[in-house]
Amino acid sequence: MTPADLSRTVVRAVRCAVEDGELPADAVVPERVVVERTRPGGVGEYATPVAFQVAKSARRVPREVAAVLARRLEVAEGIERVEITGAGFLNFVLRRRSVADLVREIRDNGLRYGCPPAADTPAVPAAPAVPAPATAPDHTPTPAVELRARVIRDVLLRIAATQGPTAPGVTVRTAPAPNVAPVPAREGDVVARFGVDAAAWAMLAVAPHESPVFAERLLAQDESNEFFRVRYAHSRARALTRNAARLGFQSLPGEVVGGTVGEVAGEVVGEGGLPRVLADHPLALEAAAHHRAPERLVRQLVGLADELLDFQHRVLPRGDEKPSAAHRSRLALAEAAGTVLAGGLTLLGMDAPERL
Repeated sequence: MTPADLSRTVVRAVRCAVEDGELPADAVVPERVVVERTRPGGVGEYATPVAFQVAKSARRVPREVAAVLARRLEVAEGIERVEITGAGFLNFVLRRRSVADLVREIRDNGLRYGCPPAADTPAVPAAPAVPAPATAPDHTPTPAVELRARVIRDVLLRIAATQGPTAPGVTVRTAPAPNVAPVPAREGDVVARFGVDAAAWAMLAVAPHESPVFAERLLAQDESNEFFRVRYAHSRARALTRNAARLGFQSLPGEVVGGTVGEVAGEVVGEGGLPRVLADHPLALEAAAHHRAPERLVRQLVGLADELLDFQHRVLPRGDEKPSAAHRSRLALAEAAGTVLAGGLTLLGMDAPERL
């Protein structure tokens, strides 16, 4: 079970509890349930405050609602354990999922990884996020506030489309950007200074209501620049495939020692933290759509890029070492990460270079 599957499973549990009379018939069944990684010190892997959403309309205290839902969810396929903490938070431990299965899912879905089955709109933008040059139809300069609002709006539309034509909280037709802070006037023409993609990255890297920062590091071709790291990580994934071909082998999803996506004593087992970040990608997309927060996708891509850049050194044989099943499975994992990075950059309206 993926985190996004968990969210939909919780919604079904609420609906069935209402239909079966365990909760009042007029209790509100939410269209979407927020599921997030458990915070440090919490229980399990994921948690949701859904009981608080339902409690008022059900005329019950949240912990009573949580108890009703926990009984249903603890027998759901893919859930290992459900615990209630605090005033009514539901906490989950999911059944272990192999890295090979995760990689196969990403391969099967390609750029659409993270889109629910009902989402028929392809996650591909129709145009760059930032107009170049930034001018209005009468050729007068586009106000900075309008420019950033347009960038955020377009990205939210694309992210919402990954969740279906009518994603809860964000409609594909409108997707208004809430309280967009303009590009500070002192920054001047940021598109001319930094280029289309880098300027858009700065506009999207912070919450819409916060002022974007246009530091000179946006132009740096090194690890100090998060925008560069994300694109570079994608290019490294592609380079690994090319170099493996020269060595005479291709990727093949396979099992690895301890190769599951889960937690053991607080640590991710398998190939480091890379599978965990990949498994969380659908949840990050869903949260970005629901909260109208493109910066969540930006942070997700940065985390994924950093994990891939750390992992890349384990993929190819070294010295006289011969390609093995382990190398093929690691290459498949790296390629999956590259695919997800490409999909994320595409949603942001940015180029995903094969070479950099």
